[in-house]
Amino acid sequence: MPKIDKPDSEWRKQLTPEQYHVTREHGTERAFTGPHQHEKRPGQFKCVCCGKPLFETEAKFESGTGWPSFYEPIAEGAVSEHTDRSWFMTRTEVRCADCDAHLGHVFPDGPKPTGLRYCMNGHALTFKPESEAGNK
Repeated sequence: MPKIDKPDSEWRKQLTPEQYHVTREHGTERAFTGPHQHEKRPGQFKCVCCGKPLFETEAKFESGTGWPSFYEPIAEGAVSEHTDRSWFMTRTEVRCADCDAHLGHVFPDGPKPTGLRYCMNGHALTFKPESEAGNK
């Protein structure tokens, strides 16, 4: 499937200023300020830019960092990983595999079974409860 590629002007029309900053400018919301941090209902977290399913509530855990955290993506190929050398360190950036939206970073300090912590910006995600038809 080809990548979703829109002009910057279309992304600006579609997204809120916070969503645009995080997803298209590789920004980070301040800890404890973004949406979905305390969401616990069964459902899916999707890319705010293209709607691709990225994570399920079952993989969400409380990391204490102030951002929604997951131990694994919903499926292989849902996200892509890239080396990020900003802020005088090397981290692994996580993006939506379909539209390259910046989602956050992944760290090797998560819980079992993966030992990973996908630390995502809440403004990069939408949430669809399992109770809504057509969720899966």
